[in-house]
Amino acid sequence: MAAGAGSGAQFVDRVVLHAAAGNGGNGCASIHREKFKPLGGPDGANGGRGGDIVLVVDPGAASLLEYHRRPHRKAGNGKPGQGGMRTGADGADVVLPVPDGTVVKSGEEVLADLVGEGTRYVVAQGGRGGLGNAALATAKRKAPGFALLGEPGDERDVVLELKSVADVALVGFPSAGKSSLIAALSAAKPKIADYPFTTLVPNLGVVGAGDTTFTVADVPGLIEGASEGRGLGLEFLRHIERSSTLAHVLDCATMEPGRDPVSDFEVIERELRAYDRALGDRPLSDRPRLVVLNKVDVPDARDLAEMVRPEFEARGLQVFEVSAASHEGLRELSFAMAAMVERHRASLPPAEPTRVVIRPEPVGGDTDFEVRPMGENTFLITGTKPVRWLRQTDFSNEEAVGYLADRLARLGVEVALADAGAAPGATVLIGTPDDSVVFDWEPEVAAGEGAPGPRGTDRRLGGHR
Repeated sequence: MAAGAGSGAQFVDRVVLHAAAGNGGNGCASIHREKFKPLGGPDGANGGRGGDIVLVVDPGAASLLEYHRRPHRKAGNGKPGQGGMRTGADGADVVLPVPDGTVVKSGEEVLADLVGEGTRYVVAQGGRGGLGNAALATAKRKAPGFALLGEPGDERDVVLELKSVADVALVGFPSAGKSSLIAALSAAKPKIADYPFTTLVPNLGVVGAGDTTFTVADVPGLIEGASEGRGLGLEFLRHIERSSTLAHVLDCATMEPGRDPVSDFEVIERELRAYDRALGDRPLSDRPRLVVLNKVDVPDARDLAEMVRPEFEARGLQVFEVSAASHEGLRELSFAMAAMVERHRASLPPAEPTRVVIRPEPVGGDTDFEVRPMGENTFLITGTKPVRWLRQTDFSNEEAVGYLADRLARLGVEVALADAGAAPGATVLIGTPDDSVVFDWEPEVAAGEGAPGPRGTDRRLGGHR
């Protein structure tokens, strides 16, 4: 969502990011040659890794506007390997700074909640580089005439949502004086005017009271029906989700018919309760709150504030009569906010130290595939390894295709096909029903027995490629 503010500036708190990581570089098939050593052995190196797309919390990032303007981001591809054991260079990562409080989602699933300067999340991982023929050499295949292709990088569409990280949220009707209040309490300089919806972006201010420092969010005005999409309030309700304390800013000097501090308070409370259903464990209606009766520098407003104060106190709420214009009552208000914030912080469990979790991928031993019948003598093979190996195979090279067959045989695919009832000549698809490579299964063609034939060829594939 983008909203205009000031002279053409924009604030964006929800975007769709199209992230494409870099592809891995291809491996190299090369034979070392020098005088008097025409066949010195394989010396083709591996390809480089593709670059990642990484999100990093940066305190200098204020909104997601940059990704609203340029939603497509692509990382660098890995370079191919070369002869002489020269490994290809890795592709350049693309590091995207995001504001503190950015949530990364795929559909309704939350992938990451980025809070705290320097927090990182790899949204799309670069493809691995293909192995060169030096890495593929074995006792039976001493000079492979092929190399593996680099793997494609991840391509993902994710939603970025910004939820402001503030201790206290100022809520209230448009023109209730929230922007003036945050400007008087802190060094923030929000836009202030005497017409509704002056504030089109959430403003954050840092407030100090005694030994406590906390942040206050000036949330754009709510109106009745905001939780159902009316006005601007629904678009910005997410910015008070993280706040521990709510401060109702009530306009005691409004001249609008049918408006008074008590009815305004009840309308906003209803909208907050209506929004609770989206918040699950920590609804807004359960958070501590206080009441700020604003604009008491106006004589009639002071009389109205004194009249309604007992009603709010009867509900067990702390009430403060303040004036953002004259700064009356602001010191008492800031210390009350600080006390509520300190109580919340004291109730939190001790912060755990940041840990880097390493999850190495399993090496060998797992049969990560499945054989599914798809029709008469037709079978679909799915799984991480078969699909990855397929992407690494250069199908223009017979020896590379034979090597793929050997890998699949060692994985147990041929046995699984026979157990599933496949007959000679069966149609075998590897991948997904919509994106797969089709093979004819000939069980009489031996697999897993090395590399028959000269470099770059495989006699077993005669008539069966």
